[in-house]
Amino acid sequence: MNLEQKYQALLQEAQRRQLPDMDGMRLCFQALSLASAIDRDCAALLAPHGLSEGRFVMLFLLDAASEGLAPNALAEQAGVTRATVTGLLDGLEREALIERSADAYDRRALRIQLTRKGRQVAKKVFEQHTHWIASLFGNLDAAQRQQLAALLDTVASNLSQPHKARQP
Repeated sequence: MNLEQKYQALLQEAQRRQLPDMDGMRLCFQALSLASAIDRDCAALLAPHGLSEGRFVMLFLLDAASEGLAPNALAEQAGVTRATVTGLLDGLEREALIERSADAYDRRALRIQLTRKGRQVAKKVFEQHTHWIASLFGNLDAAQRQQLAALLDTVASNLSQPHKARQP
């Protein structure tokens, strides 16, 4: 796997300084490079539909909620701020993918729903995106997928430890 240039430079400097556990550093930089490549490909797949990852998430959540959702519920489910949701919804509304309306039970509250165009775009993009995501791990068999998941969980458990220098 090709590491991003910045990670190659960091590894070269770490090697020059003879820092310990170069293999661990390389693995970290491989994971970061892979995540960046996935993000880039994801953005490239969504861009022709006028979507960012954030807009895609909004479409996904709204598609699952036939009665629509309030902006604060969207923010909570997406794990972002209400201000972020407002910006994402403004863009989706400009593209005529969503509509804002007064809540049937509380006219002070907003309800966000997909438009017909929004449902069509969501269906098309979901199918494409789902196939793409599945293809990323398509060359791994079930045992390899389980092993990778276990390894990622093991590494992730190190993140929850206090931020101090971890000793091998």
